[in-house]
Amino acid sequence: MTVQNRSAAARKLCALAPIIPVLVVHDVAQARPLAEALVRGGLPVLEVTLRTPAALDVISEMAKVEGGHVGAGTLVTPQDVTAAKNAGATFYVSPGATDALLDATEAAALPMLPGAATASEAMRLLERGYDMLKFFPAEASGGVPALKGIGGPLPQITFCPTGGINPQNAGDYLALSNVLCAGGSWVAPDDLIKAGAWDQIEDLARGAAQLGGASGS
Repeated sequence: MTVQNRSAAARKLCALAPIIPVLVVHDVAQARPLAEALVRGGLPVLEVTLRTPAALDVISEMAKVEGGHVGAGTLVTPQDVTAAKNAGATFYVSPGATDALLDATEAAALPMLPGAATASEAMRLLERGYDMLKFFPAEASGGVPALKGIGGPLPQITFCPTGGINPQNAGDYLALSNVLCAGGSWVAPDDLIKAGAWDQIEDLARGAAQLGGASGS
């Protein structure tokens, strides 16, 4: 699979729902009911961050949920890529992009959403064949005005902003013509996960699934 095809596959995933839940899960027992609640609520694309010892086992469990698409986030090293694929991840997300990391994800032949925060970083990724990118950290990098500004000279690149996205500002990002979806953690807050409040998480997911913007997501 070429880089262009993998970027197109990432774009298709991003088009499935306006919000991709960014998940930090500490207990593998919570994995399947959490994924089921989010998918029921209309958010089928799930990013499990590799920030906990349980993350790989969580990916393995969530990969069994019908209708879900489970990816690994916070990829930093080639070793992360291999471990995530072996766990059952079907796509990758990274906060940035290095040659070593891109080489590893290209060898793994799964869709990749590499991170960029500046025009130069975005241009470098575009040069390599990536036109669907993560904009991270979104709010700290200038937020909606910055992303709108990047879209002027680089209209061929589409973004999934992540970092500081919440119900109050998500609509502003999604209204941008160069934004297809956004990543957010508010749909699965830690307190509700620990409490096993799956119905409440499903309700949050349903609300997030109703968000939209100019991209038609």
